[in-house]
Amino acid sequence: MNYNDITFFAACGKPDQLPESGKAEICFAGRSNVGKSSLINRVTGRKALAKTGGKPGKTITINFFDAGEIFLVDLPGYGYAKISFKEKERFAELMEGYFTSGRNIGHCFVLIDMRREAGEQDIQMLDLLKNSGIPATAVLTKCDKLNKAEFEKQLSLLKKQIGAYADEESIIPFSSLKGTGVESIREILEKNY
Repeated sequence: MNYNDITFFAACGKPDQLPESGKAEICFAGRSNVGKSSLINRVTGRKALAKTGGKPGKTITINFFDAGEIFLVDLPGYGYAKISFKEKERFAELMEGYFTSGRNIGHCFVLIDMRREAGEQDIQMLDLLKNSGIPATAVLTKCDKLNKAEFEKQLSLLKKQIGAYADEESIIPFSSLKGTGVESIREILEKNY
């Protein structure tokens, strides 16, 4: 995969705006402010391919990036409390439309902040993927913010919490700052697509 050739393709705010699903899609899901856009930028080696922001809820659309044979798909963050009920309903409809419309979803990276426990919505997402037969990898973001003892404690806790959905090989600690986990994520992208 030539990461330099990846380009922004479309931003979709409603299910009927989703492009045709002609090629495999690799999606990135997780809570608001977990670092999906930062991960996409770091893995592709591009500083501003996916828009990042200091405030949670920056990604309010499903954003498609054309990577030649596949699409990389940045999904809106879930769990952000400071948006209107109407906007939450739109997000739910958009996400449901994405996952239930028979799209060619080849893999989903579910991002979880390593400093926290896996939330109910993280577990629901992993469960949805498992029940849909979509291969998933749990990416534990912001691992650089933990010291060694905290890192080991959180890794053990998260493995217990999500072990029913992700085996050890599919749990990757990640840091967009230090690049931890980048090669493991690229390996998954390049091995399968």
